[in-house]
Amino acid sequence: MGGAVAIGFAACVFTSCANRTEIDAGIASAIDQTKAIDNHAHPMRLTDPGERDTDYDVLPVELMDPSWSIPPRANPNNPDYGRAQQALFGIREPAERVAAAKQAAMREHGDAYPDWILDRLGIDIMFANRAAMGRGLDPARFKWVPFADPLMYPLNNDRLGARDPDRKNFFSAERNTLDRYLKEAGASTLPARFDDYLSFVDATLARWKRSGAVAVKFEMAYLRSLAVGNPDRATAAKAYTSYLRSGIPPDAEYKTLQDYIFRYIALECGNLNLAVHIHSLAGAGAYYDNAGANPSNLEPALNDPGLRKTKFVIIHGGWPYTGEMAGLLQKPNVYLDYSAQTYFLYPRELSRILRLYLEMGPDRVLFATDASPFTAAISWEESAWYSARTARDALRLALEGMVSDGEITHERAIQVAHMVLRDNAKKLYGF
Repeated sequence: MGGAVAIGFAACVFTSCANRTEIDAGIASAIDQTKAIDNHAHPMRLTDPGERDTDYDVLPVELMDPSWSIPPRANPNNPDYGRAQQALFGIREPAERVAAAKQAAMREHGDAYPDWILDRLGIDIMFANRAAMGRGLDPARFKWVPFADPLMYPLNNDRLGARDPDRKNFFSAERNTLDRYLKEAGASTLPARFDDYLSFVDATLARWKRSGAVAVKFEMAYLRSLAVGNPDRATAAKAYTSYLRSGIPPDAEYKTLQDYIFRYIALECGNLNLAVHIHSLAGAGAYYDNAGANPSNLEPALNDPGLRKTKFVIIHGGWPYTGEMAGLLQKPNVYLDYSAQTYFLYPRELSRILRLYLEMGPDRVLFATDASPFTAAISWEESAWYSARTARDALRLALEGMVSDGEITHERAIQVAHMVLRDNAKKLYGF
């Protein structure tokens, strides 16, 4: 009996038990009623019968060796995805009726269907990380984030692709995308001079900016370590000109070129007021280099005074290196979102991680879903709902815990909720 009294007293030290439910309800209400800005997602454009949208990602999951172990909660077979279908379309089974309900909603809303989905999700703006935008992705609600990685790999990638089956497919996709960028720039081949190649990079970034891009995305951790050196221009130019037309560049020389191009892009993004998004998460894939994805590998670039105008956003919050990521929030140009953790982890564990982020940098943490198509039945709509619900629940648990422990007031908790869900993104991107 004495132990129970002690536990009850401890739970009420900072807030009377009578007010506990009321305070929790107030935080939950603020979180649920805030129209969020989703910092990272892969929404699908609308397609005609028989047409496929292949622009939602440059390195989609279907390019990976299928032997990799998907975390149980993220597995499309998780029956909880039925909750998303029930919430969005009013039915969760059987699959045929769910598909029919989704098609009926698409017919009813037409080109406004993606906007309708955002309204159902309580999301005001969703960042669309895609190779290109398309029909139904209203630029007022969907902000474009194109992929910058292909620009880092202009040479022969056979040696890089030979490391494992995933990278073989990945580097093929990177080259195809680079060829697409060249065609969009009106070129058929890579420039012979390195200076002219950098001019092509400049022109591509400027074209993306004119087309509405708010950031560029690096999926670099799927291809190589995030450890970026700081080579000089002459060394990078030598690697480019030596191996452009023939031969396979040695790893060290090619990395020098990649590192220079990464820093060049980051610098130019700072000049153009484009944020730089960088994937940092354990996975996906059976050959993924988790150690190379540690966000601490980026520290030399993040510390570069020449890149301080550039705003770096670590997508997925660096999981499982969340302590390291929280430490990086001390840097004035570093932000994070906690997407993907939102469908790998359950709200309780995510709230623990999120609380650490909030204790270190509440003005640098961004709501995001990583909404993506998983299967023909579970697409971006369902994963967005499931992920957004987890993101909000985890935020509520984190803030309630901070209030209960006397770290922040109830009023501050509601303020931080608005910051994470919306205000931090508005300030970062100048909305």
